[in-house]
Amino acid sequence: MHIKNDDTLLFIGDSITDAGRDRTDSASLGTGYVHEIAQTLRDRADGGPGPRVINKGINGDRVYDLETRWTTDVIDHRPTVVTVKIGINDTWRRYDRGLPSPVDVFEACLDRLLADTARELSARLVVITPFLLPAGPDQESWFEDLSPRTDAVLRAAGNNGAQVVRADLVVTRAAQDREAAELAPDGVHPSRLGHRLIADAWLAAVGSADQDPRR
Repeated sequence: MHIKNDDTLLFIGDSITDAGRDRTDSASLGTGYVHEIAQTLRDRADGGPGPRVINKGINGDRVYDLETRWTTDVIDHRPTVVTVKIGINDTWRRYDRGLPSPVDVFEACLDRLLADTARELSARLVVITPFLLPAGPDQESWFEDLSPRTDAVLRAAGNNGAQVVRADLVVTRAAQDREAAELAPDGVHPSRLGHRLIADAWLAAVGSADQDPRR
């Protein structure tokens, strides 16, 4: 997959995608990986504006929240590339609020969204896996829920021909050389460095940046 300057890239997900964007400003991309990707693509556009980039992340969203707003926030914008980053809140809400998100139901919902998007738009699909760098012993237990959920994300992506960005592997690998708190201070929300690593992984997977294959 390669990104062209006439593409419309739409990113949707939870707070990791949202990254503090101004929801009253349709051009706001927040300060996270979406902003980093857009900036890199603009820098590579040889003086042009680069592809249009839209951020529709919303803090706290689970996959079911994405489904309720999918038509207005995705389909109606007619993007040519759709990137979905979801799943950590489906796990987190189980532990902090006792709000379950059964993995099979989660997977069916994500699969439905990807399939509907491919059918309605013929859009290229990108899925970013959820990740966790435990900030304390309480978060270690989350993997009981998150690991099978990540497998579900991979299956849904595979079923719909989506390109996968393995953020879970990227941040885990980076944490071998750095303190986890340097990458995600609370275990979930990336630091500036964490966001840059996710952006680089997206660019490498999509084929829009010259990346060192050893990274």
